[in-house]
Amino acid sequence: MKNREKDKIKKKKGVVREYVEAIVVAVGVALLLRAFVIEAFKIPSPSMVPTLRIGDHIFVNKFIYGLRIPLTKIKIFQGNHPKRGEVIVFIFPEDPSKDYIKRVIGIPGDKIEIRDDIIYVNGKPNPRQLSRDITVLNSIPGSYEYELYNEKDGETDHLVLYRPNWPILDRFGPITVPENSLFVMGDNRDNSSDSRLWRTTNFVPINYVKGKALVIWLSLNSDDRWGPIPSIRWDRFGKLIK
Repeated sequence: MKNREKDKIKKKKGVVREYVEAIVVAVGVALLLRAFVIEAFKIPSPSMVPTLRIGDHIFVNKFIYGLRIPLTKIKIFQGNHPKRGEVIVFIFPEDPSKDYIKRVIGIPGDKIEIRDDIIYVNGKPNPRQLSRDITVLNSIPGSYEYELYNEKDGETDHLVLYRPNWPILDRFGPITVPENSLFVMGDNRDNSSDSRLWRTTNFVPINYVKGKALVIWLSLNSDDRWGPIPSIRWDRFGKLIK
């Protein structure tokens, strides 16, 4: 009888050990993925509307631009360089404790100028056309103040918002993007703290870039609640970010 009881105890210990080992491995894999491959990021401001809304939860591809030692700006190796039109998450140059998300407008060597809200890269205007997508426009709070455009930055076509007759940000530059730097802007062009407005620099150092925005995995609308619980924007689930 004693031997049977000992065998049962050993068997239970073996099962517990297997579960503990499985949990440890799973946690370890999750931490490695978060540190080097994929990280979740929550959109806190309207600066990227209409591409991204407040309450969007996204996954960021950290591997595409190279591996970084966690909690540092030191890269183990350099991957692809960010391209014009890509949406990136980066360490805010004026406050390294914060992460920002914007769209790449200029890469090293580009001359950037804005005239009458039109972006010129190396003397050529980025193509844009007034959009008649009423569904998107009506889903934006205060949409009557804005105009929606389909704009092309680099190889990427996407929607942007402009506020007509808003002279504050309709002119900028010309300015040349230095080596190992990027010029970035929000898609909500007249409501974005970006390279046009920062006090100490107009550029993001490339080694500050944390990753490329990949996909929306959850979107919560705090303006539409069920009691204390924000509603879910189901139509944004799984939307690729471009």
